[in-house]
Amino acid sequence: MRDAVTIRGAGVVGLCVACELMARGVAVTLIDPAAAPGEGACSWWAGGMLAPFCEGFSAEEPVVRLGQAAAGWWAAQGVAVTRRGSLVVTLERDRRELDVFARRTEGHRMVRGADLAALEPDVAERHDRALFFEAEAHIDPRAALAHLHRRLREGGARLVQGTDAPRGPVIDCRGLAAQDALPDLRGVKGEMVVLRAPDVTLSRPVRLLHPRFPLYIVPRGDGIYMLGATQIESAERHRATARSVMELLSAAYALHPAFAEAELVEIGVDARPAFPDNLPRLIRKGEVVHVNGLFRHGFLLSPAVAGMAADMVTGRNATPEFAHEDHG
Repeated sequence: MRDAVTIRGAGVVGLCVACELMARGVAVTLIDPAAAPGEGACSWWAGGMLAPFCEGFSAEEPVVRLGQAAAGWWAAQGVAVTRRGSLVVTLERDRRELDVFARRTEGHRMVRGADLAALEPDVAERHDRALFFEAEAHIDPRAALAHLHRRLREGGARLVQGTDAPRGPVIDCRGLAAQDALPDLRGVKGEMVVLRAPDVTLSRPVRLLHPRFPLYIVPRGDGIYMLGATQIESAERHRATARSVMELLSAAYALHPAFAEAELVEIGVDARPAFPDNLPRLIRKGEVVHVNGLFRHGFLLSPAVAGMAADMVTGRNATPEFAHEDHG
């Protein structure tokens, strides 16, 4: 292998960068404070939606363009990818929201009646139309993190529990913990809920557009659903509020009343790292390359950003798309 590179942070970005470097023949040491993969990182609480077209409603063009390759990358790593698309619906009183969403996104078709019922019978019970984004996919984030962690270990990567910053080539993927070196980095708080609802059957992510608290629901299998997520300008990482949880549960109930009888399995909260433009950055500071700011697009953009970081470190491309100058 080529000269070794150390990666700080074993969230989704760090793990993806490690995979890309090893694919280029680089020896990797991965350092993280947590003993298990992903725990303590905001990616532990991600929805795992690989939905670039839906994200195009509010995200910048690179998110849509680069995100379209994400499902293929995850599948190539051996991660189970569910390719059943995603649905977007509204309540009756908010019907115009769906039309606005349709105009501002691509890669969808409107489904109604029997077509909607064939896709998701439980959704069709209460909604007469939906946008179907057929090319989108989703993964189980925790299973994906564990899989990459195991794949790296079996491939010869050194996995070290700790926080010490070594000398030599380093790729810093610490998320918000890197605010000590990246003053422009901010936190965007997200709260989410995991439910067990055996009386609800959904086979793909469903987004409910709502003017106050939009919701997405991602099936995890065996009646488990992840509900998310709030978006609050705050770096707070450990306190879910009663109001946010009630809003998520109320929106889920509006989607299907059977969610009212669901078992509350987990309540999660963390803060996503973001720069002012909500796009990632690769910032070189001496022998350190900071890879950060993926906002809410961790699993969607990490494959593309990891490839850029690996190319940058190995000299294949010194100025990839998200490269930024260090202004001190």
